[in-house]
Amino acid sequence: MEDKDKKLTTSHGNPVSNDQASETTGKRDGYAMLQDVHLVEKLAHFNRERIPERVVHAKGAGAKGYFEVTNDLSTYTKADFLSEVGKKTDLFARFSTVGGEKGSADAERDPRGFAVKFYTKEGNYDLVGNNTPIFFIRDAIKFPDFIHTQKRNPQTNLPDPNAVWDFFSLTPESLHQVTILFSDRGTPQDYRHMDGHSSHTYMWYNKDNDYVWVKYHFKTDQGHKTLTAKQAEEIKGKDPNHATRDLFYAIDKGDFPSWSVNVQIMTPEQAKEYQFDPFDVTKVWYHSDFPLIPLGKMVLNENPDNYHSEVEQVAFAPSSIVPGIGFSPDKLLQGRIFAYQDAHRYRLGANHHQIGVNAPKHTKGMTYQRDGYMSVDGNGGSGPNYYPNSVAGTPRPDLAFAPPVIEVQAIIDRHTRPDEDVDYIQAGELYRRVLNEEHKNHLVHNIAGHLGGAKENLQYRQTALFYKADADYGTRVATLLGLDTERVQQLASMSQEERVNATL
Repeated sequence: MEDKDKKLTTSHGNPVSNDQASETTGKRDGYAMLQDVHLVEKLAHFNRERIPERVVHAKGAGAKGYFEVTNDLSTYTKADFLSEVGKKTDLFARFSTVGGEKGSADAERDPRGFAVKFYTKEGNYDLVGNNTPIFFIRDAIKFPDFIHTQKRNPQTNLPDPNAVWDFFSLTPESLHQVTILFSDRGTPQDYRHMDGHSSHTYMWYNKDNDYVWVKYHFKTDQGHKTLTAKQAEEIKGKDPNHATRDLFYAIDKGDFPSWSVNVQIMTPEQAKEYQFDPFDVTKVWYHSDFPLIPLGKMVLNENPDNYHSEVEQVAFAPSSIVPGIGFSPDKLLQGRIFAYQDAHRYRLGANHHQIGVNAPKHTKGMTYQRDGYMSVDGNGGSGPNYYPNSVAGTPRPDLAFAPPVIEVQAIIDRHTRPDEDVDYIQAGELYRRVLNEEHKNHLVHNIAGHLGGAKENLQYRQTALFYKADADYGTRVATLLGLDTERVQQLASMSQEERVNATL
């Protein structure tokens, strides 16, 4: 049908005669008619256009593209989409800020989400990461509390630096990520010029069920670029959507962004002997110990046709894996395996996997789950909704897809990890070895600008943690805040429990 022949209809396909005037009792002072079905439908739908925004990662941008294998690592994994050089897999990627609401600025100081949905022949594989290789906490039970500190104060409805620094100073494991956040890396130039990381450790296993541990790293081919605090503030005032705009129009004009995808691989034997817990997401694996191994290339070459149907409704979950890939005993990952899927059930409904952007492209979900809001895929038809059953042709489990057996010696308890020196080492190394003098100066000024809004006792407690990581680091922050550096040094020499009691 030609475009000029398209007729406007209601959502049920009934023709609409006029979309500019309601049915009323008169031309000037007429009362509207309840029988005006088109009017009622438009208003009722308008009232329901917004779905709950994501609790985190609410503001984001996305695009379609493909992943191409450039190096054969099938020795380590039987995942079909990684099986041979040159194999391409369609994907959808979404980038986002973490803490802000949907109306927040793209240039906020915040980690950036970096999520990729691979539409493989064995079902969807979701890799849900960030632009940093680590995170603030290592146990999922802390996640709601951490996010509450990044949101608004329950009384004032304003950002609360006291909550932020109270939590950070009581959670020393956060120090490494805090250092990254307040460096220039905390404000990427835009989505095309930032790296992505799985952060978590995953399992790869091959056809013989031999397994290794892996971390993913997406290195931007556009060059890694960041903003200073001053540049970010200027951009927030001029264009709060600058990164969203940059990604869309780069792809629109054919300047397709790409990332070189690498992995680090660790054997089970190496994991047992490594210098720290390799499943602790607050730590990086040293590249000198586990160098980056090329895997493939990600290219984004197509913009979404509709933001809501694709970018807003896309649902990533680390629980979506394919044969050849499994989980690790990373405590934060273990919690995310449940939490992400559950977030989608709340926000989009129990059948969110049937939405176009979330539906597998090469396979069909074959489950015995039925009913619920928006079941639009036939709902299993006349087939049984239970298993086991005696009905021919219904789906059956297949032991061939079982992951490797992992022996576990367990003591079930709420294992509290004590404050350890290792929580300060990598933050100190980042400060001393990676940041040049200009970047150090940006870091300490950024911290002082934010920490200065918190209570003095919190300033002392947190600055002592910076001092434990590196004496120069803590001294410079203390000086900018006008704190007594001798007291900071004294607090740094205490245990965490003593330090907390001394700064209540």
